[in-house]
Amino acid sequence: MRAALIKKAFFRFFTGIILTALLLFLPAGSLDYWNAWLFLAVLFIPMTITGIYLMIKNPGLLEKRLEVRETEKSQKQVVAMAAIMFVLAFVVAGINYRLQRFNVPAPVVYAASILFLLFYLLYEEVLRENEFLSRSVEIQEGQKVVDTGLYGIVRHPMYAVTMVLFLAMPWILGSPVSFIIMLAYIPIIVKRIRNEEEVLAEGLEGYKEYMAKVRYRLIPCIW
Repeated sequence: MRAALIKKAFFRFFTGIILTALLLFLPAGSLDYWNAWLFLAVLFIPMTITGIYLMIKNPGLLEKRLEVRETEKSQKQVVAMAAIMFVLAFVVAGINYRLQRFNVPAPVVYAASILFLLFYLLYEEVLRENEFLSRSVEIQEGQKVVDTGLYGIVRHPMYAVTMVLFLAMPWILGSPVSFIIMLAYIPIIVKRIRNEEEVLAEGLEGYKEYMAKVRYRLIPCIW
């Protein structure tokens, strides 16, 4: 089983690198797109470290993170919309580099990269706190409500963290237009959260009480 998981993880990882690189460098028309190289580094180096850690410490969670098998119609729509959003954002970033229409100052690019890495650490903390973090909306066997750590602040810290990660990406890529496209993640994730909470409230013992205890879903004092 471990060998099959390693094979699956390597396949997903390298496929991700290749697809992301193609979406960036082909529209850019050049391998000199330095923002894209920086982005690939800040995205895939931490991802590699996290994958190796999970492979050693929690292969079951890694298996869940590699699987995408949505059964809810609403969640299938969310996945499709998110995929379109990413493709558009990356392609537009490459075109922006080719045309040199909008230039983001290097200090902004580096600041966005640092912000991305800091929030990736929070992403890893969320993974540490919740071993039930499947990529699909579902009730797992033996699943329990997690209400400590970041889960004591907002009900969906993973989505809160990824929101910052995704909105930092366009600035690393030097594309303000891509940032506008990535703002679509906010209504997309709101749609996912609403459906997910319906599923959890109905099927996970103690989740309704958790919702009453932790009021905010995504951003403290806002929503």
